[in-house]
Amino acid sequence: MKKYFWIDAAWATLFIFAMMGGIYKLTQLRLFDAFDSIGKALEDVELTDLVFSQLREDPPLDTNIVVINFGELSRRQVAEQIRIISQHKPRVIGLDGFYNCQGLPRDTVYCPQLIDSIGNVMLMEAIREAGNVVLVTKLLQSESLLKRKIDDEYDSLERSDLLFTEVATREGYASLETEAAYQDDVKTCRTFNPQMQVSGKRQLAFSVQMAMLYDSIKTNRFLERNNFSEIINYRGNVADFFGQTKYPSVFYTLDVEDVFSENFLPTMIEGKIVIFGFLGKELGDPSWSDKFFTPLNLNMAGKANPDMFGVVVHANIVSMIMNEDYIEKMENWQEWLMAIVLCYLNVALFSLIYIKLPDWYDGITKLIQVVELLVLSFLMVEIFDLFSYKFDTTITLAAIALVGDSFEIYSGVIKNMYRRIRHRFRFTKKHIPV
Repeated sequence: MKKYFWIDAAWATLFIFAMMGGIYKLTQLRLFDAFDSIGKALEDVELTDLVFSQLREDPPLDTNIVVINFGELSRRQVAEQIRIISQHKPRVIGLDGFYNCQGLPRDTVYCPQLIDSIGNVMLMEAIREAGNVVLVTKLLQSESLLKRKIDDEYDSLERSDLLFTEVATREGYASLETEAAYQDDVKTCRTFNPQMQVSGKRQLAFSVQMAMLYDSIKTNRFLERNNFSEIINYRGNVADFFGQTKYPSVFYTLDVEDVFSENFLPTMIEGKIVIFGFLGKELGDPSWSDKFFTPLNLNMAGKANPDMFGVVVHANIVSMIMNEDYIEKMENWQEWLMAIVLCYLNVALFSLIYIKLPDWYDGITKLIQVVELLVLSFLMVEIFDLFSYKFDTTITLAAIALVGDSFEIYSGVIKNMYRRIRHRFRFTKKHIPV
């Protein structure tokens, strides 16, 4: 009897995970999205976002990184910005912008940037003379990969024109991990890929390339972690004029006119990592172009406005690598093992309650579920906050939420169906003529 009890608990656990799989597949069909406004608002929320947006203390200013806005400047104006900044000997310059025709025909009709040939030469010379410029690339998939619907595999890169790439020090892909279906879609960025294989050749992320030029020892230690995807340990934002985050500015920031008027101290630039990128036409511009939702966003559910420009996301990654301040996370197998073990123990406990206290079953099991969900959620947030470790209980929480009702279905429907089928089979077998 004791042996049968534990075997039965194992079958019930298997049934609960089958139920979870079925529910997951059903939700993937998005049949009820039109009626589920709450679900739509919460689908992009993680409990650990609370740590970034509400619980962490203000981080210190990172004086090793300077973010510069190039707004909507022409190529010759960007060249002048680079020339002014490079005079003060920064260690690394990152240029978070493409200088190509973006797949359009290379003529002055489709690509008007080519009209200013002198401006193009000026930008090339500014990059060459600086001698430490990292340009961005973009991970691309060929038509064959797209048709096969292969994710996280790329076989080509979008690059700036050869005129600029030949004189740049290095290139790195600026592509970030989001669930966005297209460039102007809502983009939430929590993670990034430090390195990717593209047609058999290793490519490093834009932020990693900048970090490598600044401190190769720390960067190589980071790459030795060999994680396909890393959680970004956000340290902060630039000036936030609209209160999207509670974090103060943690990076020195220069606007377009600050550079041209040289409204900065040379010591801000010397020996530092300087990243040029788009921060709006001017600082404070509410533009959504190249802007992301991050865990720093105060509006965890139903986010209205993105809170961080892409260039600042890259600055956060560089800062994380230089400070060697990483977020560890559970392996998938550990997450599944914890979910299975806790679900199995819950099934066993609920079985005993079902047998010993049938009249109290619903009340006691619901209370146990609520307590477990609260405790696990609390642990997930606290462990992330205290130890920068993502104690991922998502699957466990789903299993615990389902275990009570699913066990009743298993006991009242599945087991009874099994007994009836077995009884009918035995009865039929006894009456087979010899």
